Amino acid sequence: MAPALFLDTRHDPLLVGVAFLVAAFASYVTLDLARRVHTAAPGARRRWWAGGSLAMGTGVWAMHFVGMLGFDAGMPLGYRAGPTLLSWAAAVGAAAVALGLATRDRLGPVALGGGSTSMAVAICVMHYLGMAALEIAPGIVWRPAIVLLSVAIAWGASAAALGILFALRRHRGVRRLQLQALAALVMGGAIGGMHFTAMAAAQIPAGALCLSTDGLSGQPLAAIVAGAALLLLGGALLLSIIDALGSAREAQLAHSLQRANVDLREANDALLRRAFEDPLTGLPNRALFNDRLQHAVARIARGTSQGGPPNGGPAERLAVLFVDLDGFKPINDSFGHEAGDEVLREVGRRLLATVRDSDTLARLGGDEFVAMIESRDAAAAALSLAQRLIDSLRRPLRIAGQEVALSCSIGVAVYPDHDDGGQRLLACADAAMYAAKRAGGGTCALYEPGMGGDAAEQVLLQQALRGAVERGELMLYYQPKVDARHGQVRGLEALLRWRHPERGIVSPAVFVPLAERFGLIGAIGAWVIDQACAQLARWHAQGLRCRVAINLSPYQLRQADLPARIRTALERHQLHPSQLVCEITETAMMENMHAERSVLDQIAALGVCLSIDDFGTGYSSLAHLRNIPARQIKIDRSFVVDLAGSADAHAVLEAVVRLAHALRMEVVAEGVETDEQRDALVRLGCDLLQGYRIARPMPADAVPQWFEARQERPLPQAGAAGEGSFQTVIAIPR
Repeated sequence: MAPALFLDTRHDPLLVGVAFLVAAFASYVTLDLARRVHTAAPGARRRWWAGGSLAMGTGVWAMHFVGMLGFDAGMPLGYRAGPTLLSWAAAVGAAAVALGLATRDRLGPVALGGGSTSMAVAICVMHYLGMAALEIAPGIVWRPAIVLLSVAIAWGASAAALGILFALRRHRGVRRLQLQALAALVMGGAIGGMHFTAMAAAQIPAGALCLSTDGLSGQPLAAIVAGAALLLLGGALLLSIIDALGSAREAQLAHSLQRANVDLREANDALLRRAFEDPLTGLPNRALFNDRLQHAVARIARGTSQGGPPNGGPAERLAVLFVDLDGFKPINDSFGHEAGDEVLREVGRRLLATVRDSDTLARLGGDEFVAMIESRDAAAAALSLAQRLIDSLRRPLRIAGQEVALSCSIGVAVYPDHDDGGQRLLACADAAMYAAKRAGGGTCALYEPGMGGDAAEQVLLQQALRGAVERGELMLYYQPKVDARHGQVRGLEALLRWRHPERGIVSPAVFVPLAERFGLIGAIGAWVIDQACAQLARWHAQGLRCRVAINLSPYQLRQADLPARIRTALERHQLHPSQLVCEITETAMMENMHAERSVLDQIAALGVCLSIDDFGTGYSSLAHLRNIPARQIKIDRSFVVDLAGSADAHAVLEAVVRLAHALRMEVVAEGVETDEQRDALVRLGCDLLQGYRIARPMPADAVPQWFEARQERPLPQAGAAGEGSFQTVIAIPR
């Protein structure tokens, strides 16, 4: 049998157990120190890092050295002091890397890879320097595969330790202590596993001698090293606990001191919110907006006085956008104020989500909002923002289980272009907003000189207009329509009048735009619907069988309950839907081809006839005429006025009449004032004529007498369609 090439080696079981105990305790203390390093103040953090690195490194090294002292090769062994001291320094270095990474808020892949590699190198240096302190002749023979395995274990243990350091931060209390103890056992086992794997890689040749037997050795030394390490680690843990308790007491004291001022701060905050925050939407209120506006104007004014921007580019400007909801009052009236408040809150959320963080958005009150932006191209930026705000509010809202369409009108004014003092900028934006409302709403207008008008006069008028319906100051006058070919009376158009107690008759051209501006048109329109149906019922009771047409404004078309209101009025006055015609302007009809088309379809489904008013003044596509539910076209008077002297007007009218008849639609011409116009319209084939040439507007009680007088006159022909009846048209003038 061949002699053995290497000596049989083993480990002292007692010292192996002591080594694992030291490793586990060192791991537990390390986890606690890592938490203290992370939570300590910047100045104390460096001290905890230095002391923790010393305690942790010493604990890890003690496990390694006790394990080597328990190594038995069958001959006396000793370890040189120099390499042993260097191995201790390497262990402290590995601990310094680990605790240094513990100060981070998060452990990224780069930090994890670099930190675990550095720790593994330091641990391997610690171990193999410690083994180098053992002088053997001939020297130790290493197994390369097991050496590489020990390096891999060192790297894996280091990565796992770093991961555990950060994972335990998520836990508090008893749960953290339990997990920390379990993690300490895992880390201790990993560190010990690396050490004893590396020891297994060492082979001592048979017949070798130890030349360092006079060095460090023996179980007593192992006991001293283990005891000293445990005392050092225990002292570090005790200091950590004491510091944590002290920090907790300081935090409790600071919390108590803070609580003494909480009520005062909360009261101050509540006062500030009350003073500068809208309680309904949480947005800034008028006071805060005015303050920010004044500061912005002053800042821009200073920049302008100092010569503008340093690069010579355009000067900074400021734009104010005045946002007013279209048709909000009917929502309040129909669904109640609680639903109206929820609508305003949702509007505030949508507007806030649309503006930039640098812009200022505020609620002035009611359904009025305002935004302020600063830009070198403020006008263009404001108009772009205005369109985004309009688009945002066009999305339907759900109220009481119903979808309600909403829109807004926006006015824009720019400083210093429209108000070089900055004091009337909000008023200029307000005036531009009303110009947008007069244009039909749902749009934006940029301020122009002259938009403001007499603001005080307008305020007085709108205040008086609010009670005009209740005081009975509104009335309807009627203007006849006749058959173009035979002259029979086919209808009457009723014109809205306001008899002011002091001003007398106020022109509809004055008060209707006011009603639209201040959200009164919905209530007035509802009054007209009911008044027209009531008058029609009275005429029926007198034996006058007729139809009535009601002109609907664009604001009414945005009310989802409009078809229900019309149906209710017809039922209340016992009228058949076929006796009602609703006139919608060409512009409103085309705008509502998609947005409020369902409202028009519902009205048509009732059996009510729809008519296109002011045809030729809008932007309709003739191809769309066959797709809309209208059955009548009313040609605008501007074409009739130009008919006698304009070949173009004659050609346009001829084409419209032909197209309307091809689509089985009736054609009405308004503004007929001369015999020449009447004759030309008859030749073109118009169905109905209206204008001063036929009759002037008259009160409702004069209609039966005028009709009787008209019936007594001989007609050119008889038997025409519609003979023996007449049509009453009731319109809100624009």
